[in-house]
Amino acid sequence: MADPNPARTFADPEDPIIAATVPDHYTPLLDGDPPAGENSRRPLKGFLVILSGLVLVGLLMALIGENGPSVSQDSQQNDLTLNAPAESTNISAQFLEPASRGPSAGVSEKSFRLHSGVRAPFPWSNTMLTWQRTGYHFQPEKNWMNDPNGPMFYGGWYHFFYQYNPDAAVWGNIVWGHAVSKDLIEWLHLPLAMVADQWYDTNGVWTGSATLLSDGQVIMLYTGATNESVQVQNLAYPADLSDPLLVDWVKYPGNPVLVPPPGIDDRDFRDPTTAWYWPDGKWRIAIGSKVNKTGISLVYNTEDFKKYELIEGVLHAVPGTGMWECVDLYPVSLKEDNGLDTSFNGPGVKHVLKASLDDDKNDYYAIGTYSLESGNWTPDNSNLDVGIGLRYDYGKFYASKTFYDQNKQRRILWGWIGETDGESADIKKGWASVQSIPRTVVFDKKTGTNILQWPVAEIKSLRKSSKKFDKLEVGPGSVVTLEVEKATQMDITAEFEIDKEALKRIGESDVEYSCGTSGGSAQRGELGPFGLLLLADEGRCEQTPVYFYVAKGTDGQLKTFFCTDESRSSLANDVDKRIFGSTVPVIKGEKLSMRILVDHSIIESFAQGGRTCITSRVYPTKAIYGAAQLYVFNNATSASITASIQTWAMKSAYIRPYSSHQES
Repeated sequence: MADPNPARTFADPEDPIIAATVPDHYTPLLDGDPPAGENSRRPLKGFLVILSGLVLVGLLMALIGENGPSVSQDSQQNDLTLNAPAESTNISAQFLEPASRGPSAGVSEKSFRLHSGVRAPFPWSNTMLTWQRTGYHFQPEKNWMNDPNGPMFYGGWYHFFYQYNPDAAVWGNIVWGHAVSKDLIEWLHLPLAMVADQWYDTNGVWTGSATLLSDGQVIMLYTGATNESVQVQNLAYPADLSDPLLVDWVKYPGNPVLVPPPGIDDRDFRDPTTAWYWPDGKWRIAIGSKVNKTGISLVYNTEDFKKYELIEGVLHAVPGTGMWECVDLYPVSLKEDNGLDTSFNGPGVKHVLKASLDDDKNDYYAIGTYSLESGNWTPDNSNLDVGIGLRYDYGKFYASKTFYDQNKQRRILWGWIGETDGESADIKKGWASVQSIPRTVVFDKKTGTNILQWPVAEIKSLRKSSKKFDKLEVGPGSVVTLEVEKATQMDITAEFEIDKEALKRIGESDVEYSCGTSGGSAQRGELGPFGLLLLADEGRCEQTPVYFYVAKGTDGQLKTFFCTDESRSSLANDVDKRIFGSTVPVIKGEKLSMRILVDHSIIESFAQGGRTCITSRVYPTKAIYGAAQLYVFNNATSASITASIQTWAMKSAYIRPYSSHQES
């Protein structure tokens, strides 16, 4: 039966974006009992049969594959500040594993860390906690924040929504915060966009995505946690499209528009994607889920964003990856550096599929082909499939979301950067979590196997004074002080060249190097580690090294690793201090290069133009304010390096509260 109040009609099915109309006014949102409408549970048809085959294939695969300015130099062949972690540092920090509040609500990383009480909280002073607040990363004025939601460019403004607890600095009472910006850097906070005021979202207004129609209409789909904690999908839209700030939002009175289908657990059905247009004249969305331990993405057809049809099969499934959250699917150009609209497909295009894995709290992506014939996505390399291959970021980075910026023809990536300190500290400081600096995403044409992520160009508007350190010779076991204006709020670029003779002499290793298990910056090798010591105090009791390590593997080939070592980042005993990183592809003729954004308690690092990225949260107790210093180091045993470094002190971004009189 046709919907008596359709949200939209199609004017030209050949239009790739689709002409669409939406009535100016909708029926006000009403309270009511859960409806039993057309979008009730329906069979998954042949999906379970297909899934059984996928699981069998996965088991077989597992069985088969088992297995200038003034500097000072301190040349010490066995620098103890690099070679041994401080006694007060607990690198493994096993007692910091969170006792999640989330399982009862069907989430985990959306809960906060709760310590077991093995050690007393560190006695943080207000001075220390005040220093931790960032200067140019987006965060609310106070309280808890997590997933980015529904980013878009509309009415001359960049809109950013986010999961928010308006009442406390811990997870809970989740609603949608809202802010707008002209440049993605300086922000105006707006009133809450949506609150948990209906039976279908009373336990949380969770993650969602925006879809812009060609006539300017805005469709927002989001997950709600019902009064029985069932995850359902809901529709919302702006109350006034003439308002460029989109301050007021209306929830569709027929919500929920989707409920978990048979075979899917009530708490494993969340995070709808931006819709893309299909050649049959309908829109499609994907939703993350799982069956047993197989992560999947379900796909639905819709014409009006009210009624949906579940497509037989799945977009993609990977055995052993668990629940897929915050699924994202988008095209990338193989030839151009510009971004593409989410609906774009055709020659010269690949599709990135990304999932946030609830089991390990990391964001994985893979590059592949999205078939218009089958409706399935297939990875280019099954060994680099979603959840078992590449990650957006090898540090603290989760629940990310992209959007197509039609204003500048680019794809922008947001990521949630959670805290890794104690809950008591966050309650005391009154806030928790930041968002990453927005990143552009393009296909890496040189490697053909990964994407490149890079901070948006607008971040350069915050650069102030600059210093250059050209061709510094740094011998084995050396640490060089870099005299900079402000080591706690910086933008840094650095290039490194290894002594060519040392490259020729390197011997073959019988052990594969790993950032996380090979001793961090304290583990000395012939060709590394070398890089920068960030947020270090004068005695280097506290320091956060970001570095390269070059090793010859058991196959005789040189591999380059990019790592961040948090093991000495703080003397506090109640913060998580890990060693992050991965390999980074280096094309013949390229210098080793990194870019680092330092902003108080967050460090974002990008190697080789953004092929490998690492985000860290660090909580120094001594290396704060004017006591923080910057060093370049080389802890290799035999190779010298030449470093060229440029630094910029960074201004703070202007992030201001909302006033009804301030709309420009």
